[in-house]
Amino acid sequence: MSSERQSALLALFERLDEQRQRSLLDYADFLVERHGLAQPQSGVPVPELSPRPENESVVKAMKRLSAGYFMLDRASIFHQASALMTEHIMQGRPAAEVIDDLEALFLREYQKLTEDR
Repeated sequence: MSSERQSALLALFERLDEQRQRSLLDYADFLVERHGLAQPQSGVPVPELSPRPENESVVKAMKRLSAGYFMLDRASIFHQASALMTEHIMQGRPAAEVIDDLEALFLREYQKLTEDR
């Protein structure tokens, strides 16, 4: 990228408030991952995440996240994931909330893995 384009991008970025800056960075991360341009951190593969379907069930979310975060040790997240699934099944917690928590759990475990290496 030319220095002119970098300067223009930086100037636009600096005009945004903090929340919009974070959104722009998240979008850039998404584009890099989607197009396979992400660099593995310390030899840990980058997750291969499928988009979250509308009205996804908790069980299907677990399958999607397990496939996307294939590098994680399933035993390390089993207890926490089981507790979340139980909240949905036994206590009637909405699936969307549980899936949000599952996504956060998988991401936290991935971040721990990359920090450890």
